Amino acid sequence: MSKKKCNSTAECAKKTSIGGQALIEGIMMRGPKHSAMAVRDPDGEIVLEKWENKVSKRSKVFKLPIIRGVFNFADSMIAGYKCLMRSAEIAGLDEEEPKSKKKKTAEAVVEDSCEVIDTSALSEESSEQESAEKVSEEKNEEKGKEKSSSALMSAIMVISTVIGVGLSIVLFIMLPSFIFEWISKLLPALKPQNAAAASLIKSVFEGVLRIAVLVLYMLLVTLMKDIRRTFMYHGAEHKTIFCYESGMELTVENVKAQRRFHPRCGTSFLILMLIVGMIISFFIDPLFLAITNNVPHVAVRTLIKLLLLPITMGIGYELIKIAGRHQNWFTRIISAPGMWLQHITVLEPTDDMIECAIKAFVEVIPEDESDKY
Repeated sequence: MSKKKCNSTAECAKKTSIGGQALIEGIMMRGPKHSAMAVRDPDGEIVLEKWENKVSKRSKVFKLPIIRGVFNFADSMIAGYKCLMRSAEIAGLDEEEPKSKKKKTAEAVVEDSCEVIDTSALSEESSEQESAEKVSEEKNEEKGKEKSSSALMSAIMVISTVIGVGLSIVLFIMLPSFIFEWISKLLPALKPQNAAAASLIKSVFEGVLRIAVLVLYMLLVTLMKDIRRTFMYHGAEHKTIFCYESGMELTVENVKAQRRFHPRCGTSFLILMLIVGMIISFFIDPLFLAITNNVPHVAVRTLIKLLLLPITMGIGYELIKIAGRHQNWFTRIISAPGMWLQHITVLEPTDDMIECAIKAFVEVIPEDESDKY
């Protein structure tokens, strides 16, 4: 924890801007100046990596409310995905060879080394030259592999991002709109003559359907063992942040006693975006009708919602910041849907998961208390 001395835990309690992300067999924590990730390798040891956060060189315009949410979200997505891929490497999920095969290979190398040592007396100078050449060749091969691996990783990130964005657009924007159009043909009552009423029904229907798709998706992925473990690490992240905010010492026992549902969670941000999008979409039909005297076609309406996505994202980001800083009736209302959904995405962690969370968290606590929210 920070070096600030307090007479009581209440005196040390505060809101922090430090946030995190659950990884594969580990956790990443991001502070105001540094970020760190703690991941368990195949042997069960914690591998800790720490780096300095890049200082944003953007204009002050990009740090204004609403606008900053779009860029901060993009930065978080990029950094989070890189950490996720790195955690997979550390956890050993991308290993091509089984441990047993690697062990045999290592034993063979040792035996070959012994044979070289036994015969090295015959031609010491020749062996030294050959060894130096082999070391040089191995270094060149390693550099080539690192470059190839880096290029492959970048390609995977780009492809995954494109697929993810495309899938999100289809599931959460296009699908609800087309389903409403199809059902409204069977039930004309869903499209009353009054433009405002028709727009309200359409917006609520599409919004509820998007939330249903999100909940169903979350429930389905929890059936996967690796995802369930990731959601457990998610719980360790939240509990550790709560423990720090309460002013208690960061120990496994203290962290275990904390709540696991946090108002600044990314899950809450997702569902807030859907709700904000529902409200914004209500104004599309009336405004379009006022300007063109026509209700927009479903494809045009979908395109308009895509163009309004940055605004939706920016408002959702500001609401999450408010919920993280304040505790009143308004923040309780806007936090409620996300808190409910966290019952699916934030699970109770084990002690070893909490150890990872604490390890990463203590590395990003600033000495100057610049993390105060």
